[in-house]
Amino acid sequence: MMTIRDCVALVTGSNRGLGLAYCEGLLRAGAAKIYAAARDPSKIPLRDSRVVSIALDVTSMAEVVAAAQSCRDVSLLVNNAGVLRSSPMLGSDSESAARQEMETHYFGVLSMVQRFAPVLAKNGGGAIVNVLSVGSWFASPSIATYCASKAAEETLTDAVRMQLKSQGTRVVGVYAGYIDTDMSAHITHPKTSPRQVVERTLAGLESGEDRIFADDSAVYVDDKVRTDRAAFDADILRGWEQSRS
Repeated sequence: MMTIRDCVALVTGSNRGLGLAYCEGLLRAGAAKIYAAARDPSKIPLRDSRVVSIALDVTSMAEVVAAAQSCRDVSLLVNNAGVLRSSPMLGSDSESAARQEMETHYFGVLSMVQRFAPVLAKNGGGAIVNVLSVGSWFASPSIATYCASKAAEETLTDAVRMQLKSQGTRVVGVYAGYIDTDMSAHITHPKTSPRQVVERTLAGLESGEDRIFADDSAVYVDDKVRTDRAAFDADILRGWEQSRS
């Protein structure tokens, strides 16, 4: 289990949305220090003596290496940075969208885990939180390239969990539907508050969960794809066809 109080955390994508909410939740939970990471750290609005703003683009190998070298006391890594291009697999800019989402959600997370795993081991094991999605479990045509990147990140998460078990590092996947952030502002479906996602993440970390369902959508989709995948996919297809008519 992971104890949040007095931990030292690094959160990617901390300048807004869920990343900012993670930083705020960690502060409320008594974290000793938080490295709030963003491409432009001047945009991080937090003003707390425990917060250290750092420049970090997870798609830049040089910046990831620099972060791992300077943040040597991290015991909790939250891989939150994300991008949503809302691209079908055969859209006009699908290749560009897919590359950007894969670079962030898969290669960026892989790079962070590779560089910070030795740091976590040195600090007693600690934990890694990867922010996944219900989109890790199915293909929605309207956001197909995003779903592919999140499915890849889920496989990465499961593999890293097994590989890092021997060094005592917990690896957690967080699953949610649409979250009420700027990234999903254009989406009209019901959304979950970032604070709820954070609170359930931290509670799951402390209770020893490996797969954290952060909202009702995650519970529902998990059940449907396991028990009646054909019907679930048929509903997705119907929605796609109606949107195109």
